[in-house]
Amino acid sequence: MQNRVNSRKPLDWDDARHFLAVAREGQMLGAARRLGISQAKLSRRIAALEAAMGARLLDRTTRGSTMTETGRALFAAAERMEAEMLGVLDSASGLNDVAGTVRIGAPDGFGGAFLAPRLADLREEFPALRIQLVPVPRSFSLSEREADIAIMVGRPDKGRLRVRRLTDYTLGLYASKGYVARRGRPDSVADLRAHDLVGYVDDLIYTPELNYASDILSDWRSNIEVATAIGQVEAVCAGAGIGVLHDFMVAGLDLEPLLPDVRVERSYWTVWHENLKTDRRVQAVVNFLDQTARAERALFVRA
Repeated sequence: MQNRVNSRKPLDWDDARHFLAVAREGQMLGAARRLGISQAKLSRRIAALEAAMGARLLDRTTRGSTMTETGRALFAAAERMEAEMLGVLDSASGLNDVAGTVRIGAPDGFGGAFLAPRLADLREEFPALRIQLVPVPRSFSLSEREADIAIMVGRPDKGRLRVRRLTDYTLGLYASKGYVARRGRPDSVADLRAHDLVGYVDDLIYTPELNYASDILSDWRSNIEVATAIGQVEAVCAGAGIGVLHDFMVAGLDLEPLLPDVRVERSYWTVWHENLKTDRRVQAVVNFLDQTARAERALFVRA
């Protein structure tokens, strides 16, 4: 086995860079456009990398490209390599001298529960930056500069945008200990119909990606509807019922996980306008978001 590993061709960093683009875009066509090459050439690059690795890295479907287990391992390693190179380039180009205001639009769960407590780290790294964090409403326009950078649930497919996969994240079923003591623990998904349920306000779900509950139970019917992820966590903590909550938001809270094999997985995407692709302030923040999410990967995806 050792001889087999040593006999493999060294990995070509340029091939790995192309793989990173596909993994972040979630599709071959978008990655090819971002790289400025044909889709056929990009496919050859990925095929060469898979041959060098001796394993399939991407599963390609009509909805896009998803990483295999080997692909996710390579993605993490390639991102570390990229981060080290970017760090050297940033120091050489004086990126730490960037100044000005950057407005970040984010869903309330990611923005309030994850990013806000880490903005001090961003300011420490870039003390001349002024950071604004705003919620992403139902109708949101990067072209009209309502934000410089947006964190979105689901990959946007319209507009002159730069798009990068930030992180996958998981959600699960949770209830307070008081609720479980009072109403019992469901033994199956079907049992949820006999329980009090907490979810989003149905007519305010502005993208199917936010309809987490229907992924678990097709006829999920919330007794309490809350329009924000943070509000749902607070309601569940208070014993209002069972909710589908972000795993990274409930880490450290005294909640009972229910039906642990029942999970929902989504992705956050970092998005900024094409006109800002060379803006040093925006690139500094985009890179910070990447590095921070990568460092906290285990928080976002529950095994």
